[in-house]
Amino acid sequence: MQINSESTEVELLCVIVNFGLGSKIMKTSKQTGMRGGTIFLGKGTVSNRILEFFDLSDIRKEIVLMLGEKETVDNTLEELNKKFHFDKPNHGIAFSTPVIDIIGTKSIDSNNINIEKRGAEKTMYNAVFVVVDKGKAEAVIDAAKEAGARGGTIINGRGSGIHETSKLFSMDIEPEKEIVLILAEEKITSLITASIREKLEIDKPGNGIIFVQSVNQTYGLR
Repeated sequence: MQINSESTEVELLCVIVNFGLGSKIMKTSKQTGMRGGTIFLGKGTVSNRILEFFDLSDIRKEIVLMLGEKETVDNTLEELNKKFHFDKPNHGIAFSTPVIDIIGTKSIDSNNINIEKRGAEKTMYNAVFVVVDKGKAEAVIDAAKEAGARGGTIINGRGSGIHETSKLFSMDIEPEKEIVLILAEEKITSLITASIREKLEIDKPGNGIIFVQSVNQTYGLR
C-alpha cells in the first residue's frame, strides 16, 4: 500500500538489541503499521571491568532499520518501548532520524516527502556514523570515549571507493569495512567527531568517513 498524503514526513527508525531479538522487533513493528525493514548483525561495546576481565565486553547485536511515516514511527517507538522495556539496562536502544529523500521503495511516494521541516527540530542527541577499514573500529570507539562517548555499535560492511582497493594477482580486492554507530549528546558531538578525525587521520584519502544525523526521539539512553 502506498502513502498518498499530500505532504509526508518520513523517518528512519533504528533499533539496536541483543542477538536474536531482531525478528521480534520486526514483527511488533509490522503490527503497528511499519511495512518491513532490514536486520544487520553487529556488536556493541560495554564499559564494565568484570566483563572486560573475562573478555566479554563485546556483545553480539542486531540492528533493525525501518522506514515509515513520522506518525507511524512515533507510535511504533512507543509500542516497542512498552514491550521490550528499553528503559531497563541492556534492553536495547531505539531512535528515529529524519529522512530527506527516499528512492527504491513503493510503500512511500518520494514525490510527497516534506523536506521543509527536516532537521528543524531541536534535538538532544545526534547519531555519529564512522566508516573505516576492518580492524579500526575499536580505535574509533576509544577515540570517541576519550571525548565523552559511552560506547558504540560496530556493523560489518564492504567498501568500493577509489582509494580503497588493492591488487592480488592483478585483481582488485575490496577490503571489508566496519561502520561504527555512536549516539552522542548534541553538546559533545563536535568533540567526539574531532577526536575521531584526529586519532584516525580521517582527512587522509581512504582512511574513513564521518557523518552525523540529528535524532528526533530516543529510548534506552542514560
